[in-house]
Parts: sequence; structure tokens; C-alpha cells
Amino acid sequence: MSRATESLVKYENPILVTTSKREANRLKPNATATEDVLNSILPPREWTEEGQLWVQYVSSDPATRHDVVNLQEELDKRLIQRKARETGICPIREELYSQCFDELIRQVTINCTERGLLLLRIRDEIRMTITSYRALYESSIAYGIRKALQSEQQKTKLEEEAHQLERECVDLEKEVGSIKQQIQSLEENETKKREEASRKHQQEMEALKKHNESLKEELQKVLSLPKQAKK
Repeated sequence: MSRATESLVKYENPILVTTSKREANRLKPNATATEDVLNSILPPREWTEEGQLWVQYVSSDPATRHDVVNLQEELDKRLIQRKARETGICPIREELYSQCFDELIRQVTINCTERGLLLLRIRDEIRMTITSYRALYESSIAYGIRKALQSEQQKTKLEEEAHQLERECVDLEKEVGSIKQQIQSLEENETKKREEASRKHQQEMEALKKHNESLKEELQKVLSLPKQAKK
């Protein structure tokens, strides 16, 4: 780990512990009860530099009113420097406010250990709640993405089915047109056949009438022969 970054939490000057991490003793020598509580609430920062292990403990110096004002000013300054968003979700703003809250816990713990531990409990509860909401948000996003993908797949499937139905409709319309043409052709043929049959029937009727007339004339001739013979 490289050298510790700046924090709004007030720390003491770094201490060179050892050149080997395995031999490091991270317990602060001659620490008071308050310092032990502070180190349990805000663990010391560690980093290696040029093969040497450095440790930086949180400061146990009481805070004055001037320190609180400086903390507020430093918070506003870093929010501007790091271009944190004023609203909405912003990891930078969340980190800086978390550091500021840790510094307030440090200041309160020095004056009243019990109050500091209660603030620590509140801080952990807030972080746990935020983590739960973050997990719920990520789960909701994942669920929304899955539903969006399913909807897109369903939409694509429905579009394909709609295109298939449109093609089937076109084919059926062509088939209906072909059937209509067949029906029209059949009707025309039947009409021609009826007209032809009617014409033939009319010709036969006329021929029968002529034949009937001829038979009548012959009958009349036959009937008129006896009369002539009598005379």
C-alpha cells in the first residue's frame, strides 16, 4: 500500500514501526483507555514506503471550537476541489461526509467515550442501511435490465410472428383471388353452357313446331281425301 491519502480525520504524525511487516507491532505503546477506544473505532492507517512499514494513529487531542469551524471549512473546500455533486448519488461526497462524521466521532469520544461509542453504533447502522439500499438498488437495476431484455426478446418474437401472419395473409389473399377467378371462370362457362343449351332447346322447339305443322298439313290432306273421293 502506498502512502496514506489525506483525510478529514485528524491523525498523529506517522511512526516507523519496522522494516518487516511480519515483525510489526501495531499496538500503540503506553496507550490510554481513551486511545484504545479511539484505535478500535478508527484503526490506525498503515502503508509501506521504500520497504519500511509506517503506522499513523488517530489523534487523541481534544478538539476546540476553532477545530470544528476548520473542519467545516475543510469539508466545503474538498467538496469543491474534488468536484463532488451537490445532489444525487455521489461517491466523492459520500466519502468526504463519512470522513467528517468519523472526525466528529473522534472529537466526541475524547470528551465522552460512551457518547462516542453510541455515535459509532449510529454510524455503523447508517452504513449498513445504505449498503442494504445499495444492494436493493443494484438488484432492482438488474431486475429491470432482465425485464427489459425479456420485453425486447418478446417484442422481437411478436414482430416476427406479425410478419409471418402478414405473409400468410398475403398468401391467403392471393389464394382467395385465385379462387375468385376460378369461380368467375366457372360462372362464365356455366352461363355459356346455359345459353348454348337454351339456344339448342329453342332450335329444337322450332324444329318440332315445323315438324308439327308439317304433320298437321299432311293430316289435313289425308282427311280431305275421302271427301274428294265421295264427290
